[in-house]
Amino acid sequence: MKGIKDIAASWLQPTFDVETQKKVAELFKNPLEFEDAFYKNLEFGTGGMRGIMGVGPNRINKYTLGKSTQGLSKYLKKEYPSEKIKVVIAYDCRHNSKTLAKTVADIFSANDIEVFLFSDLRPTPELSYAVRHLNAHCGIVLTASHNPPEYNGYKVYWKDGGQIVPPHDLNIIQLIDQTAYGEICFNADESKIHLIDKEIDEAFCKKAIEISKYPQKLKDDFSIVFTSLHGTAITLMPSVFKAAGFSQFHSVKEQEAPDGNFPTVQSPNPEDPKSFELGLKKALELNADILIGTDPDADRFGIAVRNLEGNFEKLNGNQTMIVLTRYLLENYPETLSSKHFIGSTVVSSPIIPKMADHFGVECKLGLTGFKWIAKMIEDFPNQTFIAGGEESFGYMVGDQVRDKDAITSALLSAVIAAVQKSKGSSFYEYLIESYQLLGLYHEELVSLTKLGKSGFKEIEKIMEDFRSNPPKSIAGIRVKKIDDFEKQFSILADGSKEALNFEKSNLIRFILEDNSQIAVRPSGTEPKIKFYFSVNTTFKNKKKYSDSKKMMEIQCKKLIQSLSI
Repeated sequence: MKGIKDIAASWLQPTFDVETQKKVAELFKNPLEFEDAFYKNLEFGTGGMRGIMGVGPNRINKYTLGKSTQGLSKYLKKEYPSEKIKVVIAYDCRHNSKTLAKTVADIFSANDIEVFLFSDLRPTPELSYAVRHLNAHCGIVLTASHNPPEYNGYKVYWKDGGQIVPPHDLNIIQLIDQTAYGEICFNADESKIHLIDKEIDEAFCKKAIEISKYPQKLKDDFSIVFTSLHGTAITLMPSVFKAAGFSQFHSVKEQEAPDGNFPTVQSPNPEDPKSFELGLKKALELNADILIGTDPDADRFGIAVRNLEGNFEKLNGNQTMIVLTRYLLENYPETLSSKHFIGSTVVSSPIIPKMADHFGVECKLGLTGFKWIAKMIEDFPNQTFIAGGEESFGYMVGDQVRDKDAITSALLSAVIAAVQKSKGSSFYEYLIESYQLLGLYHEELVSLTKLGKSGFKEIEKIMEDFRSNPPKSIAGIRVKKIDDFEKQFSILADGSKEALNFEKSNLIRFILEDNSQIAVRPSGTEPKIKFYFSVNTTFKNKKKYSDSKKMMEIQCKKLIQSLSI
């Protein structure tokens, strides 16, 4: 096996351009950066390949993306030997995204593959939509989602519009691993690269606004503040809301311009309350009804709404999912039955399966990563998919997009809030009523960042410790079941085992005697280990919501403290 220095030395050969060789030579002077750039290859995680930009196999650059694209080209030609293969490519606002997208397009075209490349930055959900709209075999989007500015990434979509899943993912990775950097075809066939924009924009937006068929007065009386956090949503969100009839739509000017530095926020992530500070200021100035924010590639979104005291309160992904799913089920245009289903994930709120039972539909659960919800639609063609969501601020309405869709989901959130306001209620009260209906659930996420090679080893050790020495109780509450998704079985309190019918994943979930849940997993796209906490209680009295919520927060804190994180 080659050592790090041997791998680095190979990047000083003529296979790599002079500029790359120069940067590799410079890295030798910085041992920590050097090690991190060369100690491993970037891997496909739940969201594809994502990493820091720079030289080396553990970085995003023209060669690591080129190797992936060359291997993917081989796989497409192997899978569809007699077809004219088509690929769609989109990119976001990040540094080098446009250049890298053109490099990827060049490589596909050099491999005799037709490329449909967006002429400018576009939201990720539009890429998913475009794959099916153009009957393409594959889609690529250059994005690092909500990661810091130094990151970029490469998400791969299949012909159904969803991100790659088994068996394609492992087969593609195998061919990528077998591809040498010297095999990459960089010489473009420009005749095979076609620019796309307005036709796809119009078709996508038309689908999104189908959910907004309500009286104009209802929309005129409703005020929205929106921030794209310097990302791609600014290309479509204002026009979608305008076409849907919302006349009081206000964008945060300071955060409108797409900018890969994300200058006004510490993190361009709608999960981070600090990212909403400028939006909240504007919402208060305008006395708005709702604040909406999206991440750089516009697949995740977050909202803040007026609470019972009339103050803005930012909701988490589970809370927003509860409201959107309940509303869609209550207002579905046909009689619901077991032929209908909703989707969620094993680390999202357990209230979603309870909601499915209440409305008489099925809830299918998948692993983390929205690709598993998209896969459900393909795997169960005889059932009707209504909607799907996950705790990490992702939601999908219907099946026209097969990934998280902040554009359509944000519009649906505004519609629900406007409808509730017209009834003398609110989005927030509708959430509380959902808890009255199904029980009060409270979730929290704790993420620990572990950088570099040592951090990678530390995360591995944490997971191994949980497997080899699992706690019998947490915060004094007995563990009644442990779900090990990597070993694909559950361990009951008496030591017996049951099969766990999921794909393998490095995820462990503890279910306690009081039905609290704790899940632990390394992130597939960031140097982090994540802990998901869920607690619940019975709840009927709306007036006691604040007290009940505080009790749940205290219970959750006890679980967190008991794990010493």
